[in-house]
Parts: sequence; C-alpha cells; structure tokens
Amino acid sequence: MNIPTTRRQVLKTATAAGTLAAMGMPHIANAQAGNNDTIKVGIIGCGGRGSGAIVQALKADPNVKVWAAGDAFQAPMDRCLKNIASLGERAIVPPERQFTGIDCYKEVMDSGIDVVLLTAAPGFRPRHIAAAVEKGIHMFVEKPMAVDPAGLRSVLESVKKAKEKNLSIQHGFCWRFHPAVKEAYGKITSGEYGRVKAVWGTYLASPVRPLANDAKKPEGMGDVEWQVANWINFDWLSGGALLEQAIHTTDKVAWAMNDAQPIAAIGTGGKIGRTDPGNVYDHHNVAYEYADDVFCHVSQRQIQGVHNEVIDRVTCEEATVFGPGRCYAKDVAGKMIWRSKPKPGEVQDMYQVEHNELFAALRAGKRIDGGDHMIRSTAHCLLGAYAAQTGKKVTWDDLWGSELDLAPDHLKFSDDFQPQSMPIPGQFTLA
Repeated sequence: MNIPTTRRQVLKTATAAGTLAAMGMPHIANAQAGNNDTIKVGIIGCGGRGSGAIVQALKADPNVKVWAAGDAFQAPMDRCLKNIASLGERAIVPPERQFTGIDCYKEVMDSGIDVVLLTAAPGFRPRHIAAAVEKGIHMFVEKPMAVDPAGLRSVLESVKKAKEKNLSIQHGFCWRFHPAVKEAYGKITSGEYGRVKAVWGTYLASPVRPLANDAKKPEGMGDVEWQVANWINFDWLSGGALLEQAIHTTDKVAWAMNDAQPIAAIGTGGKIGRTDPGNVYDHHNVAYEYADDVFCHVSQRQIQGVHNEVIDRVTCEEATVFGPGRCYAKDVAGKMIWRSKPKPGEVQDMYQVEHNELFAALRAGKRIDGGDHMIRSTAHCLLGAYAAQTGKKVTWDDLWGSELDLAPDHLKFSDDFQPQSMPIPGQFTLA
C-alpha cells in the first residue's frame, strides 16, 4: 500500500527486514554476531502495557538490562519497578536513572540506552519516536502510533529517517505475532478459501478506566497534568476507544485484505453510555470499502452491562474463518474444516514473540522494519474513527490531506488546555 508523505505525495513501502549495511547498527554493533554484550533498554510509560513490555524484553535476551525508566508520574513507575525487581539485577534501575514528568523521555534517551520501549499515552508517541530516531535508538512502539493526521505525518518522517540510520522499529500490533492467528490469516491471504467477500470484526467490551461522572480537576492541578493522569478519556492523548483499543480489530481487517489500501470508510458513533467529562466516543460502527465491492465492518463498544465479545469473522468464497486466539474455519455448509493447534515448542505468548523477534534480530545484525506497517494500520483505524465523527464518507486522500492537530507539542503540566469538544457528526470536519 502506498503511504502519502505529505498532501497527495506517495512514499513506496520499503522491503522487509534485512541484513544491515556495512555501517552497522547504531549503539549496539558490539552486541551482534552472537556475543553476550549487554543491551541497555529504556522504558517510557510504565503503566500496564509498559510493565508487561519490560518483562518481555528481559525474557527475550539474557543480557538485556533495564537501564532507565520514565513516566509522567512517579507512582506507576514505582509500581512497575517493584513488580520487575524479582527478575534480578538486570531489572534494577537506580534512582539517578528514573525520570518523571511530561518531558521524561528526553532524559531516558540521553541516558545511554540502546533500545527504547515506547508505551506512554499515544498522543505523545510521535514526538517520542522522533526523539529516538534523532538519538539513533532502536525501538519497540506500542499501538497506536499517532492520534491525528499531524501525528501521522510526523511518524512518517521519523520512519524515513530511521531507515536511513538502519534503526530497528518493532510495532505493537500483537495479533500479527500470535501463531494461530498468523496461520489463520495466512490461509486467508494466500487464497486457500477463495477471495475475501466480507469481514465483520467486533471489539465489544466494558469501559477502560473511565472518569467518574462528577470528576473534576483537583484544586491547584493544571489542566494538562489532570488530563495526562486520566489520558484514556481524552482524544488528544488516547485517540479514543476505536484507536486505542479496537485498533487490533481494524488491523486484522487490513490483514485479511492483504493490507490493501481501502477506498473509503463510512461510520457512526457517539457517547451514549457514559456521562463523564471526557471527550471520547464509547461506540463506533464502521464499514471499510475496498475494491471489487468488498465491505469490511468493525463494531466497537465500551459500555457497561451489555453483550461483550471480541471476534473476527472473515467470510471467503469457500469458508468463513473465525478468530482470534484458537482459530477455526467452517465451509459454506457450516462444517468445521480446520482448527488451529499449538505446535510443540512454539511460543504462544504473542507479546513475548514481539520482543523475541526484536532482540534476536539485533543480536544477528538484522533490522526489524515495522515502521511502514505501523503507519498504515494507524491510518487505517483513524480513517474509520473520522468517518464516525464526521458522519461523512471519508477517503484515504481526505485523511492524509487533513491538517487536524489535536494539541500543541510543547504543553506543560501546569498549562491551561481544553481539548476539542465532543465531535458531532455533521458538524465536525477534518480541517
């Protein structure tokens, strides 16, 4: 799929991971060729996903060392470092390499790390990626990679520079690393069951850390600090529930379609089950239009007390494939014709596989080239989100032609800042 670099321009995707040029990888050239030199890892964002990622990095390579840690707040970093302390000396970060505040990423990246795990609020992701590239640091980047078109363009530019510097980028679209799901989608994309006719993916769940209905900013706390502390409730920080959580489902829609570029998206959405002061939708229903009259639907919801499920249904000419997790296929008569089975010795933890592949590549002197994919899939999800928010049919060019930027890049905790109002379909536009 072609990715526009600026308004109406196109950047062709690069080839898959390959052997490094003679210049070698920045920082850890001496950790290649199978030797056991220490790889120093930093983490930015020590919440639940960050805490998991740092454990997976430690398990991926016996000579990974957690060198520095950063978080906007001290408490989550303390919890994270306490939880990993049982893993031994490699997991101990001295106080002088623990950093807090909205700009903690700068200090982490100045600490001498080789690899950084970017797991903070997604609204900060573009500037964190840019900083890692500037410093010549390899990275694991959790999804989503941006929350608006301005962020997408920033990440696009960073990925171009990362290629020039031979930096590895591993993306966090975890289902792409799940053995059974990889097998299932391999059957789909190979055409084993014929052409894909339709997809319906659901991510129907309960609210994730919602603000209380009467939540108010504490006296003496800045707007930005309060919003960052409750980041999942504000679009400039999380992008909303479709982007922050159900992007896994939109990514698998793209996967089923062989990562072809969608023509457009049409959607509905809003906030009906929640009355908190955040400005994110609690439900989306999006239809992605592809060539040959193929339509792929995604249903997302975060509402209490209703039916929950996370299921992908990929309907092909000769069978329907169901996933994720323990995947299976049924023919047009409803007969089970395939079911995934774990292979002996195969790592089943998709989060661990992400890191195993990254650190194995670094040791082997090979480059993980996940940057183009993370841009495409983030854009794919944003296309659906904006279709719901505008109430319009939004094309790929509409998305990449937008100048929408949800927040300034240099906010401070003490700043006064009001996010945009809740988008109203028919009124909200892609600027």
